Amino acid sequence: MDNKLLKIVVVVQARMSSSRLPGKVLFPILGESLLFRMVERLRRVKYPINIVVATSIDETDKIIEVVCQEKGIEFYRGQLHDLLDRHYQVGLLTEANAVIKIPADCPLIDPKIIDKVIDFYLEHETEYDYISNLHPATYPDGNDVELMTFDALEQAWQEGRRPLELEHTTPYFWENPDKFRIANLTWESGLDYSMSHRFTIDYYEDYQFIKRIFEELYPNNPEFSMEDILNLINSKPEIYDINKKYLGVNWYRNHLSELTTITAEQTNILV
Repeated sequence: MDNKLLKIVVVVQARMSSSRLPGKVLFPILGESLLFRMVERLRRVKYPINIVVATSIDETDKIIEVVCQEKGIEFYRGQLHDLLDRHYQVGLLTEANAVIKIPADCPLIDPKIIDKVIDFYLEHETEYDYISNLHPATYPDGNDVELMTFDALEQAWQEGRRPLELEHTTPYFWENPDKFRIANLTWESGLDYSMSHRFTIDYYEDYQFIKRIFEELYPNNPEFSMEDILNLINSKPEIYDINKKYLGVNWYRNHLSELTTITAEQTNILV
């Protein structure tokens, strides 16, 4: 696809009412909110993308709207528990060819990984409906990228009915491989750090870890990469230890009875 015709929207799903760590998206990182720091990283994607924070119409999320307005970040407010609809409505409003889902609990996401997913999408434009780096995952947890064509998203929006499919946006894709052409990108290093390295935020220790990463790397290199983080925690293992007890813990563990494509071996049941 000609870059002039390329319309990709990155949807950052964010809310204040996290069950495990309420308000985490606005926790401070070097004088700015975690959400702003994440959007700042997303703006380094090499392609001309739109970035939209998709929050809810719940009153508790009004503050996210205020922060987005103050920082010049596009936003959309939709149903609290229907993330599939939020993504669809943002894609519709932005007239996107493709929609990328990035959860707001991935503030350390490396823009170069998003670039790789978009590269693949453009190279195989007519071949796939859904491209991710999660099935199976190999990158450190918190570098989650899921790209879906708008046509495929519209189909999922029309057909998805289970609460699981609405709340988590994309299960309808990877739970129905007979309906969608699916591709998965693995880390070219050949390594699998998905269960051994945690760059996401669900618990206070995760926030402490992320905050420390920014404090160590950002002042000298605001564009620090995933490799920079790995080098840092290799040299200072005490940072790695901050949230080590939550390694491998993810939302799948609460839905194993509902999923056909995720097994217990792919999620950590330590908590």
